Amino acid sequence: MSKASERDLPWWKGLTRYHWFVFSMATLAWFFDCLDQQLFILARNSAMQSLLPPGVDAGQYGTYATAIFMIGWAIGGMVFGSMGDRIGRARTLTLTVLLYSVFTGLSALSTGWIDFAIYRLITGLGVGGVFGLAVALVADTVPDRSRSGALGTLQTSSALGNIVAGLISMWVGGLVTAKTIPPEWAWKLMFLLGALPAFLCVVLQLRLSEPEKWVKARAAGRAAGLRFGSYAVLFGEARWRRAALFGMLLSVAGVMGLWGIGFFSPELVGPVIERSLRAQGLPEAEISGARATWVGINSIVQNFGGVIGMQLMIQLVQRIGRRPAFVIAFLLALIATVAFFQCFDGKEDLWMSFFMGATQLSLFAGFAIYLPELFPMRLRSTGTSFCYNVGRLFAAVGILQSASIKTWVGGDASSPEAKMDAFRDAASCMSAIFVLGIVALLFLPETKGRPLPEDVVEVPPR
Repeated sequence: MSKASERDLPWWKGLTRYHWFVFSMATLAWFFDCLDQQLFILARNSAMQSLLPPGVDAGQYGTYATAIFMIGWAIGGMVFGSMGDRIGRARTLTLTVLLYSVFTGLSALSTGWIDFAIYRLITGLGVGGVFGLAVALVADTVPDRSRSGALGTLQTSSALGNIVAGLISMWVGGLVTAKTIPPEWAWKLMFLLGALPAFLCVVLQLRLSEPEKWVKARAAGRAAGLRFGSYAVLFGEARWRRAALFGMLLSVAGVMGLWGIGFFSPELVGPVIERSLRAQGLPEAEISGARATWVGINSIVQNFGGVIGMQLMIQLVQRIGRRPAFVIAFLLALIATVAFFQCFDGKEDLWMSFFMGATQLSLFAGFAIYLPELFPMRLRSTGTSFCYNVGRLFAAVGILQSASIKTWVGGDASSPEAKMDAFRDAASCMSAIFVLGIVALLFLPETKGRPLPEDVVEVPPR
């Protein structure tokens, strides 16, 4: 079969059983990672209300918990990304999954704000390591012609994990409504459910082997005296430094847009839905469970949009190139996000969540495809993790500043409606971050149709 005809085949055609096993394990690791992330988003307000004394602002401490989680995510991404290039993608990936599984479960056992924050920080360390390792593992294992489709599909599992988290939230909300469990147990159950399946993933991953390409490159690199997973090399060589810095800015725009804005949609949806439920005369005892159910529905709609958006992004980057596809996605994300936060006003507007999720999450399929194409084998996990995860530090700062922005936009507003309007305007102002991604693209190369960059030459046997 000619190379041209091979390129026309679907990405999954011709993959071996082992290719599928590696792809499945990497995808499951990222799926459960994102499931746990989303469960935290959906449960954080309930957890804060349960763990804090009466009268303390649970929303404010939920913001702090999110920022702490993001800081752990960023640190874990940099540490474990470097380890993946040094000691191997497969064994480091298994370690990170075990870490986030254990500490997601321990979060359910929290007795106060301090221990909850510590568990979230350590969970973040494990969560942060998974993306770069999973992407590098798949990129170095599957054939070149399958790489972009496999990586984009791997990223799609993130939205599927988020959808399952929304279903869990709805189910737990139903248990509360039926008085099967008390409201203060709901968030604990969600964290426990998020931890259990990931342990199975760890057991299966013990069968993973390191990619043959990495094993050969590691041996050649040692013979040539080259360093793997070195930040000194990443920033010491101009070619990789440029890719790292501007790839990081590209990712910052998407990460802050999603985590600093998009994933705070429950803070708008919850109060708006609660207002409509009260207007309908729903009994006070049923409002908490019904609100949780609708927040879960919003999460499902938002992330189902993400599934569609990421699949469209895979097609777009393959047809018109990485850079033009990103420009389109950033512009659409800006428009959809501002429209959602300015116009969402009830259950009938949930379709807006679909479009916001589609545009914001489409960027992440692009990251999965594009970032590993910027770095050589010995820096692929390091560079990808740095770009993708350092944005979490900026997002954490943005999350912490969101309260200040609300105050600045809303002035001395004290009524619930005035505070909500301030939140809408703050989120809309922060959406300007998507423009940063377009600026970063001006300094990055187009990689469509090019082989992965390599700077390790295999040393022939003597």
